[in-house]
Amino acid sequence: MTRRTITGPTDHVVVVGAGLAGLSAALHLLGAGRRVTVVERDHQPGGRAGRMELGGYLIDTGPTVLTMPEIADEAFAAVGTSLRDRVDLIELHPAYRARFADGSTLDVHTDAEAMEAEVERFAGGAEAAGYRRLRHWLGQLYQAERGRFLDADFDSPLHLLTPDLVRLAALGGFGRWEAQVARHVRDERLRRVFSFQALYAGVPPERAMAAYAVIAYMDTVAGVYFPRGGMHALPQAMAGAAAEAGARFHYGQRVTRLERSGERVTAVVTDDQRIPCDAVVLTPDLQVTYRLLGRSPRRPVRLRHAPSAVILHAGCDRTWPELAHHTLSFGRAWRRTFRELTHTGELMSDPSLLITRPTATDPGLAPPGRHLHYVLAPCPNTDIGPDGADWPDLGARYRDGLLRELDRRGLAGIASAIEEECLVTPADWSAQGHAAGTPFSAAHTFAQTGPFRPRNLVRGTANAVLAGCGTTPGVGVPPVLLSGKLAAARVTGGTRPRTTSRRAARPTAEGVRP
Repeated sequence: MTRRTITGPTDHVVVVGAGLAGLSAALHLLGAGRRVTVVERDHQPGGRAGRMELGGYLIDTGPTVLTMPEIADEAFAAVGTSLRDRVDLIELHPAYRARFADGSTLDVHTDAEAMEAEVERFAGGAEAAGYRRLRHWLGQLYQAERGRFLDADFDSPLHLLTPDLVRLAALGGFGRWEAQVARHVRDERLRRVFSFQALYAGVPPERAMAAYAVIAYMDTVAGVYFPRGGMHALPQAMAGAAAEAGARFHYGQRVTRLERSGERVTAVVTDDQRIPCDAVVLTPDLQVTYRLLGRSPRRPVRLRHAPSAVILHAGCDRTWPELAHHTLSFGRAWRRTFRELTHTGELMSDPSLLITRPTATDPGLAPPGRHLHYVLAPCPNTDIGPDGADWPDLGARYRDGLLRELDRRGLAGIASAIEEECLVTPADWSAQGHAAGTPFSAAHTFAQTGPFRPRNLVRGTANAVLAGCGTTPGVGVPPVLLSGKLAAARVTGGTRPRTTSRRAARPTAEGVRP
């Protein structure tokens, strides 16, 4: 079944937003011979994957986990270069360290033999055999989804009707995530390791579709990586490659409106200039994009958003050896925690936390002898939880409570160890334009999955395409990179021109190569 593409001229495409989705779209468009201009409100590329400097600490403001680097490599390959030529990727061993309330610890390895041995040490031989079966199932799930579900556009639910749909159903992909994991491993702690990723989807694991366990495949099988220089090194490298291939970047430019002629966008207007275009790729949050377009799709029910997060960036004069690069610190509660985050709108009464220590891998992100810690505490979004106006006062109290909890969990003296810090709350996400105060956009409920997710084409606009975590395929670094690729294919028809030019970038006042 043929997918819809933009009709009419598409020679010059303006990409709004230099985040991972916009940069992916730009690289794929350049590879297909289009002239590309990227407009970004910040003074650097990255979007959610930004960078903040604080007292000598170099802090990633967005994602801390990089999986499926081959998807990023596809974008670089579109312009004749590669990810590994531009980014020094370090594979993490272990990918995670899981610490449980009973004092037990499990190192999560993506190498099959290492993980099997660790599971046997942790929970015995029967669970190690269960892990082997679970790993095999996750691999099958990924193979069934990669081409037809993750890397695919949907114009209609009929596009689901492929042999891969039958295969996915046979694998139990339309069952429940937690139940499918429980078929393979009985230990409740292990189940958490292979289902906590449901938080990314914004749905409790007992209710999330098993198809989303493909995120667990990315996290626990495919490998977890860290770019030297921090996650922000990835968008920096992508922007550099795009500039070398001829893209022009306009940083510090906020898009205020789109000029239209009938159903076509004819120009992108910023605070300072007007940029004519043949087509436009829009990557801001859905509410911002729909406002620029002057229309939004009709939905039978209101869009439901994923939970948000409080993040404490802490530069410390010490660290704690029990922390790996990524440490999952689980509380005793589990179902109650998800109920609080997605239903009752309460702050976690017994929090499960992600603690990232990037200086474990790259000490250069902190001053000599210092250590950087990133504490992510999921919290309800502002649709169901505390309002953005509540967070200026609530945030300080919540920060103090988090530090007391971390102290109890073995990070003794963490409050006194902090030299530099930055607390990010749902109020900050709202100020950045994210609906419901969450950077994780629309939740991956069944009604917001695949062909039912907000689509990347909007009725009534003939030459605008959406990209980013709010549209197809969804939330997370690999899906967001794929969304840019899919947006570019909507413009180009998924084909390359007969001849593709490569122009060296020329520094200009509005578009200096990053």
